Amino acid sequence: MLFGLSNSAHLLSTEQPRTESEWENSFTLKMFLFQFVNLNSSTFYIAFFLGRFTGHPGAYLRLINRWRLEECHPSGCLIDLCMQMGIIMVLKQTWNNFMELGYPLIQNWWTRRKVRQEHGPERKISFPQWEKDYNLQPMNAYGLFDEYLEMILQFGFTTIFVAAFPLAPLLALLNNIIEIRLDAYKFVTQWRRPLASRAKDIGIWYGILEGIGILSVITNAFVIAITSDFIPRLVYAYKYGPCAGQGEAGQKCMVGYVNASLSVFRISDFENRSEPESDGSEFSGTPLKYCRYRDYRDPPHSLVPYGYTLQFWHVLAARLAFIIVFEHLVFCIKHLISYLIPDLPKDLRDRMRREKYLIQEMMYEAELERLQKERKERKKNGKAHHNEWP
Repeated sequence: MLFGLSNSAHLLSTEQPRTESEWENSFTLKMFLFQFVNLNSSTFYIAFFLGRFTGHPGAYLRLINRWRLEECHPSGCLIDLCMQMGIIMVLKQTWNNFMELGYPLIQNWWTRRKVRQEHGPERKISFPQWEKDYNLQPMNAYGLFDEYLEMILQFGFTTIFVAAFPLAPLLALLNNIIEIRLDAYKFVTQWRRPLASRAKDIGIWYGILEGIGILSVITNAFVIAITSDFIPRLVYAYKYGPCAGQGEAGQKCMVGYVNASLSVFRISDFENRSEPESDGSEFSGTPLKYCRYRDYRDPPHSLVPYGYTLQFWHVLAARLAFIIVFEHLVFCIKHLISYLIPDLPKDLRDRMRREKYLIQEMMYEAELERLQKERKERKKNGKAHHNEWP
């Protein structure tokens, strides 16, 4: 956090914003981007990059022609993403709450210990309340910035990968219920009373929330289409399964899906450094000639060995079509709800317009009264002029 604050302060000193409001908005955006990329890089890597560029048996892609790239769990990358999200939403939030309360507790205990050493234990009772409050920890120099940042990052974790971890909203709710009481205890007993300041709204945080909402729709569309097996299963059910061409999909239509999702590989085509240690004779009695791996590729005896099959391109087209349809559908529903439920009710908007009109009328009447008074004074002093208004 200190490293990020120093970097943001240096960037802002170079940028030189014109007003304090622009400085705060720029600082908030830079700090959010720094923390967002730092905390979400692992989840985005697991969701969209892990196991995507590994090649296939016999032609693995290697880093510096030496190390094989990491692959997903045999059950799919969605399980890895779900585990990562569970760790973040449970362990990370628990640790953050512990540090938020434990850090000021330890600091205040150390301050009280130093005071007792300076004045003796009997001096503690005679302290006035204002001095006890002064010995508490001061409010953060950035006010509620850390609290806002924590909630915005939690909102990002909750919405961006909710398709992979549906328990995220529930865990976020339970955490916030606990954190409300922890923050109340911290503000009342561990921190000095903060200085009040006016704020019209939440500022740039509103735009950041809008951006996270748009990103979450796009990310969940990619998670469902690319990371999960939802689209390959639908393609098999309607195109390649027992119910192909019948316009229906049920449990019986998925018979043979696992076998259709596996490709055939000839064991003799293994690279020397990646060939298995055993030929499998201890299981079948004879050396195995072929094995299966998860992909849509042609068999080794085809015209183009290990090339992509037609099913692979069907699945890819279905995934791209789902992403486009899903995004447009969600955004249309969002705009429809925004239209049906406006930010301000109609009667409140009408009252605000009426108040604005009345204020303008009062200002007009006050200005008119001032001009008439000045005119009377000039007539009284013999300094009236023609063509005066009104």
